[in-house]
Amino acid sequence: MQENEVSLPGGLVYSPLRCQASPPHRILVVDDDTAIRQLNAEMLLRSGYDVKMAEDGADAWNVLGKEQFDLMITDHNMPKVTGVELLNKLHRARMVLPVIMATGTFPHQEFARRPWLRAPATLLKPYTVGDMLKTVKDLLCGAAVAGGGASSSSQWQNAASPDGLQV
Repeated sequence: MQENEVSLPGGLVYSPLRCQASPPHRILVVDDDTAIRQLNAEMLLRSGYDVKMAEDGADAWNVLGKEQFDLMITDHNMPKVTGVELLNKLHRARMVLPVIMATGTFPHQEFARRPWLRAPATLLKPYTVGDMLKTVKDLLCGAAVAGGGASSSSQWQNAASPDGLQV
């Protein structure tokens, strides 16, 4: 394994796709599922990012009031404050923060009513660690994400791919 590669569970090796930043980009990972939250955080840490975790939208909002981040990855279906409610809080507070909505159910109706809340990128569960890391890199580096910003295409909905661990 080379110096710039990350070892994933199951013996898979992944080359980090992060943009170079000094200090490292700060990412807030928000998910009420402990296993998913910890797996995502661990893979981001191994890729050289500075990561903080929040267990739900309410916890994330408290953290966002105290610290600054370059990116947030959030689930939608969470207790207390959902992902869309968290996006609405960001919007009302005029906080500019790129967001990846990583969720099992895309909130179509809520985004139809309030399209300005739609996250720049979406990962539909199950997704691979490789998909997540590429989406993070795309947003942080300013690369265009497929579908004009938010992706609900089948490329994010596929089952486990041969190149990565499934979340």
